[in-house]
Amino acid sequence: MNNYHIHLVSDSTGETIETLAKACIAQFEGISVTENVWTLVRTSGQVSKILNAVKRHPGVVIFTMVDKGLRTQLEKGCESLGVPCIAVLDPIMSAFKDHFCAEASFKPGRQHEMDQNYFNRIEAMHFALAHDDGQSTHEIHKADIVLLGVSRTSKTPTSVYLANKGLKVANIPIVPQCPLPTNLTDPKFAGCLIIGLTKDPRRLVQVRKNRLSMLNETAMTDYVDLETVIEEVQFARKLCNRNSWPMVDVSRKSIEETATAILNLKMKRDQAYEDSNWDGE
Repeated sequence: MNNYHIHLVSDSTGETIETLAKACIAQFEGISVTENVWTLVRTSGQVSKILNAVKRHPGVVIFTMVDKGLRTQLEKGCESLGVPCIAVLDPIMSAFKDHFCAEASFKPGRQHEMDQNYFNRIEAMHFALAHDDGQSTHEIHKADIVLLGVSRTSKTPTSVYLANKGLKVANIPIVPQCPLPTNLTDPKFAGCLIIGLTKDPRRLVQVRKNRLSMLNETAMTDYVDLETVIEEVQFARKLCNRNSWPMVDVSRKSIEETATAILNLKMKRDQAYEDSNWDGE
């Protein structure tokens, strides 16, 4: 397997460039990539250290810095070393500049400023943690989204991921023959999007066995019995179908893909609501 170095340079946290790089690398098979991540780069001295590292381990340099002086230093340094240097946000910034008919501020870290959106995300995170696994049911109706599902259908990580996008999410476990801890058909839940998460029973059994193994539990119980798990999944599906709650199958989905499917459902629901209230003016 071939091994390559790449250098990711950011004047902020580096989240954007790391995500972009991972998305691109995933399309190449049979290679191994060492990611050298340089974050909060805001001085000439830092750029000089990066160029020394690039000299030792040559590889494509990708950056998202906005300071013109630092950009020029990095680009000229890479040119002298004979390595590609790519400003990945430039085409988007250029398109936005033309579309908005406005100039960008070119201030590093603007996307991480503690504005109202930031505090909304923090509030949503607190909400998700306080309403995890059926907790605080007396105020679950304040959620934007309520996730339902049997054990180990990724309810909690999905809730936290969505909370980081500013959505208040609660999750409730579905246990056959046990009523839900609150009446989700109550009119006060009209503003909530209620979604069921489901999973292939065989995959679910494997996940549960792995979980028990981590806890040093080896006893075979109904929790990992395939027939029992099949009944659980069927019970959950019938519950959601009976109440017309949409379901998302998480069997082969990452948390990000599950969250995207949920966001799409929310967008459709919100759009349908807007269309029903549009008066044509």
